[in-house]
Amino acid sequence: MLFMKEQLSQSEFYILLSLAIKSRHGYEIMKQVEQDSGRKVILGPGTLYGSIKRMLQENLIEEVAGDNPRRKYYKLTEEGRTSLSSELQRYNDAVELAKRKNVFKDLGRVNLAL
Repeated sequence: MLFMKEQLSQSEFYILLSLAIKSRHGYEIMKQVEQDSGRKVILGPGTLYGSIKRMLQENLIEEVAGDNPRRKYYKLTEEGRTSLSSELQRYNDAVELAKRKNVFKDLGRVNLAL
């Protein structure tokens, strides 16, 4: 039997997505997540730094030097890139399956731009 790694939480997914392009500090991550999610995910400091702590422990991200020594900057590790890629593939597979089975139409979402 094939076992998948545990999927990312919504917060972790958007944090990794925000770090996929460049290293960022905490506040910048919060703003990017808000923008990327269309304001559907708004991270408070507790959620952000709790997620960052877990992702550091899981080696999904690492702390790096930035242009402001008073701020902590984070970037994706290779493991983080792999995890994000797997999650994106999982989402893509689910959307493709839903399209093939006309799930969007059956839900009344005919104009969903995918």
